Amino acid sequence: MIIKCKKKSQASENDVIAEPVYQQRRQFLKQLGLAGVGLAAASPAQASIFDIFSGDKNKASKNAFVQSPLILASSKDYANGEIWTPERKVLSHNNFYEFGTSKTDPQKNAQNFKVEPWTLTITGAVEKEITLGYDDLFKIADLEERIYRMRCVEAWSMVIPWTGFSLAEIIKKANPTSKAKYVAFETLYDPKQMPGQASSYLGGSLDWPYVEGLRMDEAMHPLTMLSVGTFGKTLAPQNGAPIRLVVPWKYGFKGIKSIVKIHLLEKEPPTTWNRLAAREYGFYANVNPAVDHPRWSQASERRIGGGSIFSSKRIKTLPFNGYAEEVAGLYQGMDLKRYI
Repeated sequence: MIIKCKKKSQASENDVIAEPVYQQRRQFLKQLGLAGVGLAAASPAQASIFDIFSGDKNKASKNAFVQSPLILASSKDYANGEIWTPERKVLSHNNFYEFGTSKTDPQKNAQNFKVEPWTLTITGAVEKEITLGYDDLFKIADLEERIYRMRCVEAWSMVIPWTGFSLAEIIKKANPTSKAKYVAFETLYDPKQMPGQASSYLGGSLDWPYVEGLRMDEAMHPLTMLSVGTFGKTLAPQNGAPIRLVVPWKYGFKGIKSIVKIHLLEKEPPTTWNRLAAREYGFYANVNPAVDHPRWSQASERRIGGGSIFSSKRIKTLPFNGYAEEVAGLYQGMDLKRYI
C-alpha cells in the first residue's frame, strides 16, 4: 500500500505545527524504501522512527508508551486544508476522565495502560456476533488517514489526522437485523488501570463504565469513524487506545474511547453525560452554534494551536462543525434546539 501525501501546509515557518514534520518523515520513509510502512513520527516523549525500525525495543520503550507505525491506504483532508493541531497538544490536552478530570491527567496517568490483550465484541440485533482481538482491530478494513475538525462542548477545538476506517465496515460484518435502530458503545472498565474509575475525586464521580450511542443512520454514515491511530501511529493511551469513535459533526464527548463493546439495539441507549446532566448534554450532541450550553456560548471556539492556552485563536463555530453539507439531511424535520 502507498501512503498518499497531502498538499503542503500553508503555515508560516513560525508556526509550530505537526504537518510539515510529518510530511518530511513520510518522504524520508519513501527514500528508505519503507513507503508501504506507516509513519512513526517522533516527539521527545515517544520512540523515534529509528528506534522502532532498528528493533531496539529497550531504547524505544524507555520512559514512554511506544506507538507503532501503521500502514495507510489513503489520506483524505476533510478539514479543507486547515492547519493541524500540533501532535504534542493532541497528546497532552485531553478529556478522558478514566484517567483524571484535568486536561493533563490522561497523559500523566495513562502511560502504563495495557492495550494487549484486548477484546472488542459486536452483539445485539445482529445475525453474526463478532469478537475481535487486538491484532484484528487493524485488519477490519484498509486504514485511511482522515483529517477532521474536532469540536469540544467546552468550546475549544482541534484539527487532527486520525487513522482508521468507517464504523459501517464493522457493523456490516455483523449483519444487523431490522431491529437495529441504535448503536451503543462501552469503554473498558478497569479501575486498576484507570484511576479515575477507582476514585470519585479523580474521575469526577461519573457512572462507570462510560457509555455512548448513535442512531443507526448516524453510525452508518461514511464520515463516522473508528480510529486506531493518529499522526500515522497507533493511538496513545490518553487518546483512546486501542480503538475509539470519531464523529466529526458532534461534540467531542460523543467520541467514546478504549471501546470494548458495540451493541446494536432497538431503543435509544443511555449515554454517560446525558445521564449525568441531560439539560447540558443531549443524546445527539450535534455541534450547533445557535444553541448555547446552559453555562456558556457555543457561537465560537478556541482553536488549540502551537502556543499557550492564552494564545489560541478564537474562531466562529460552524453548524455541524462544518460538515452540514454531508450530514444535515440526517436530521431533516427535527427541532435541533429541542433534540440537542
